[in-house]
Amino acid sequence: MEMDTSSCGRTPLHLLKPANEDNNQRGKLYECSVCSKVFPHPSNLNTHKLIHTGEKPYKCSVCSQAFRRPIALNQHRHIHIGDKPFKCSVCSEDFRHSSTLSRHKRIHRGEKPYKCSVCSKVFRQSSTLNTHKRIHTGKKPDKCSVCSKVFRQSSTLNTHKLIHTGEKPHKCSVCSKVFRQSSTLNTHKRIHTGKKPDKCSVCSKVFRQSSTLNSHKLIHTGKKPHKCSVCSKVFRQSSTLNSHKLIHTGKKPHKCSVCSKVFRQSSTLNTHKLIHTGKKPHKCSVCSKVFRQLSTLNTHKRIHTGEKPDKCSVCSKVFRHSSSLNTHKRIHTGKKTGHRRNSHWRKH
Repeated sequence: MEMDTSSCGRTPLHLLKPANEDNNQRGKLYECSVCSKVFPHPSNLNTHKLIHTGEKPYKCSVCSQAFRRPIALNQHRHIHIGDKPFKCSVCSEDFRHSSTLSRHKRIHRGEKPYKCSVCSKVFRQSSTLNTHKRIHTGKKPDKCSVCSKVFRQSSTLNTHKLIHTGEKPHKCSVCSKVFRQSSTLNTHKRIHTGKKPDKCSVCSKVFRQSSTLNSHKLIHTGKKPHKCSVCSKVFRQSSTLNSHKLIHTGKKPHKCSVCSKVFRQSSTLNTHKLIHTGKKPHKCSVCSKVFRQLSTLNTHKRIHTGEKPDKCSVCSKVFRHSSSLNTHKRIHTGKKTGHRRNSHWRKH
């Protein structure tokens, strides 16, 4: 009796769809029935299909995070053992994988070998180019099963899902702060190490992350590409524009769980919460004075350095704080401050 082995250790035929029936077996491509993407091997197609089904069969025994591919799980395990054997010879940053180090080195060499055929924008990684192309095509194939929001890439969807679950799986080994994304944790760690690998070519100011450097560069160019559709005010960053728009809508979506005070921005809420906890996590290295906000500490440091970066365009007087400069400008405009009016009434 002949045994039917069609399903033993092989991909079920209903999952496979040869892209070209005329091709011989060697050149056959297998097409995804959902998104029409093609693959050279059935195993590649089956791994790809997990994107559509949402299955992640490979689970970490330490933190229970799940992955589609075993190689991704193996790479993830390095997080728990803290192993980063690959070091950059230029900036000494450490990496878990040689491939990540290779991509990182392109930052120092200025290489961006992948070019968009539509707008000529260039990228360091082919995967970034492929994601970018969806801006032109309008494709957003990855949809959240909870709120139906759609995304250009599955990684962004996975990060978004953590908003619904409340998970923050990435923990800082120094201060125990937790994050949704490993990339945010890696950037955060530079606060403890003091590393600022991204340098401005104009003024040599250094930054912890390239995105902050890119925003900073707009100061030199004067560009403010993000415009409010209501009042036409312009901003350097889209995030600042989005926060500004809440002024027009009146929305304050972030609520304090202690006193119910509401805020436009989550960062303002987080700073406010320190009032209830009494924490002042930012300490001056010179005089040991502590502050709730890093920005307040940075302004305070100018007392020690003597720095006065804010200059009056009329009389060239310099100030430590932009708020002091704005108050000073009223001398030239003739506007009276609330403080002066109060002083006037006290005299009478």
